[in-house]
Amino acid sequence: MTVRAAAEWDLWTTTARVVLDHRDRRHLAAARACVVEVTAAVDAACSRFRSDSELVARAADLVRGAEVSPLLAALVHQALDAARASDGDVDPTLGARMASLGYDAAFADAPPVPTPEAVARALDGRPAWQRVLLSGTFLRVPEGVTLDLGATAKAAAADMAAASITARLGIGALVSLGGDVATAGPDPSGGWQVRVQDLDDDPADHVRIASGWSVATSSTRKRRWEQDGHARHHILDPRWGLPAEPVWRSVTVVAPSCVTANTMTTAAVVRGHGATEMLRRSGRAARLVAADGTVVRIGGWPADDG
Repeated sequence: MTVRAAAEWDLWTTTARVVLDHRDRRHLAAARACVVEVTAAVDAACSRFRSDSELVARAADLVRGAEVSPLLAALVHQALDAARASDGDVDPTLGARMASLGYDAAFADAPPVPTPEAVARALDGRPAWQRVLLSGTFLRVPEGVTLDLGATAKAAAADMAAASITARLGIGALVSLGGDVATAGPDPSGGWQVRVQDLDDDPADHVRIASGWSVATSSTRKRRWEQDGHARHHILDPRWGLPAEPVWRSVTVVAPSCVTANTMTTAAVVRGHGATEMLRRSGRAARLVAADGTVVRIGGWPADDG
């Protein structure tokens, strides 16, 4: 087996990893620098956990509407596209709700949790994401709405980082940010083989993808915490403002971009038992691990590839 060049480091409570074909190992430091640059820019643009991020620091301006950086505009655009594509299952306007459930910078010291009925009344007709206005780089966010771009922004960062490595260095690369894996540039010999496993005691698979394709995994077993005796995880069902029922331990999808793949995996977790039909209709290769550990493979996902 060919040994490829790789570097990894801690990032955003998960692990960042860049992998190059063995022939390009001399570029590893420069490739890592590309990933660091992209992820730092995304963090500075939209992190909900930084008071100095553009999204947080300009929150008051955005209620009235203001011009924002092209990067923040692009990230919001992708998040709203994900909401539309998933019929609102992937909702970028749940930031305040996430914080109220205890998913803040410290995962602790959360205020009391509003009831689902109070959340439903607060929706006031149209979902909040439909009331966010983005025109070019002009962004207006309704008062009382906190954007949380976490899921799509991390996937977008993986897409952008892989593309940046290829654009700057002229080589193929795989970039993994937690469960979001993006590739770009020339195919390595044998393609990219991605190991898919959530936690150490979960079943593992391998899937081989061509360069330019992406793999994303959404999990109900990571980013978990307890609040007032209730187990919480970070994927909310927008209908109730509560963590989605953990029908699936994890869902993985292969798609042409990491943002697309992540949108589908997040929506699948939210849809629970309806996820398999949604994914079959999409035609994408997908793998779902049920709460009891049963593995469901859809759309040509290999039973044993590697």
